Amino acid sequence: MNAENSKAKLGSVEPFTVDLSKNVPRMLDLVKNTKLPETSIYSGLGSSAGIDPNVLKQLQKQWITDFDWTSEEEQMNSPNGSYNHFTTNIEGLKIHFIHHRSETAGSIPLLLLHGWPGSFLEVLPLVKPLVEQAKTSNGTDVSFDIIVPSLPGFAFSQAPPPTWTIADTARIFHTLMTDILGYTTFAVNGTDWGSGIAYALYEQYPATIRAAHFSMIPFLPKLPDQLAADNITLTESEQFQAERFAKFAATGTGYFVTHALKPTTIGLALQDNPMGQLAWIAQQILDWSDPRAGTGPSVLTHREILRFTSLYFLTESFLSSIFIYSSNPNGFRPEYSKASTDAPLLYSNFKYNNTFFPPALVRKVGNLVYWKDHELGGHFPGVDNPPGLISDIRELGNHWRWS
Repeated sequence: MNAENSKAKLGSVEPFTVDLSKNVPRMLDLVKNTKLPETSIYSGLGSSAGIDPNVLKQLQKQWITDFDWTSEEEQMNSPNGSYNHFTTNIEGLKIHFIHHRSETAGSIPLLLLHGWPGSFLEVLPLVKPLVEQAKTSNGTDVSFDIIVPSLPGFAFSQAPPPTWTIADTARIFHTLMTDILGYTTFAVNGTDWGSGIAYALYEQYPATIRAAHFSMIPFLPKLPDQLAADNITLTESEQFQAERFAKFAATGTGYFVTHALKPTTIGLALQDNPMGQLAWIAQQILDWSDPRAGTGPSVLTHREILRFTSLYFLTESFLSSIFIYSSNPNGFRPEYSKASTDAPLLYSNFKYNNTFFPPALVRKVGNLVYWKDHELGGHFPGVDNPPGLISDIRELGNHWRWS
């Protein structure tokens, strides 16, 4: 049933406004005073050795001359009411979330979950379209109440203890949805670490989570030879994606190892270093995205990278955000197992994601009822292919049951 018609047990929910402008002059001073080499023998290597120094220079120049945090903040607060920010306290942690109700009766409550190096910004393009009534592929009317929390330790959500797991986050987000907001059933969506939290909810709360949508699952993808050994035949496009993952597995996981094993070292090194954070974050975003990012319908431009990084720096959450890696050494499971739930699972496969799961693997972990391939988009589909992700999420309406 919809929260507006339920007997909601409301906790202490406080309206919240994004207001970080007072910290911006110092951030920009640090950016301006960061000296990058005028010329570099390391330019022109592409992404093979990390971010290209010339790309970082371009981002630095744009940050200084053509990035207006005040206007970005106004958009986040959305004067038209699309993004209603709140905070609440659950298990001693202050949790920030966006809650935007649809005006359509019977809307599906949907929890949207981001990962690293994302934030609530990663899914903002989805919010307004999803609350509006639309049609699914079979003509069913569908709309959503949207809830977008900041993960603990990210942006405006308080940092948890260093042993905090994604199962802990799933538990407090379940409390947010049920005890605080009053929803008796809801759907979940997630990618990156958000997929781990969404899957923990899907797995552990079968009576409450009645549908799930993923663009990544929290299991270790298989290499091409492992897929062949499992007699999984791939299409030409899937072979491309499997090889892309193989390259990522061989050369792209250094950040992951560092976060998992030495989070305080890299976290403290970059905590008060906006250009350092930019280099670290931008490399991952550029590497994991569609090479056509920023070309419509993608909105993943350099401006978006600067928004992501500015939010990390201004909220002083870089260090606390990366502890999710060391706190969850088995966050991406090596063994595939199926959740004990009949709730439908929907999956969107974006060609330029850095991970790849063919349908045969996704069927191993849930009740797969919908699969869609997308030629455009990568690891951050909320900004890299918003229309494709919105269309797929709306397909939840074809499978949703309130109980």
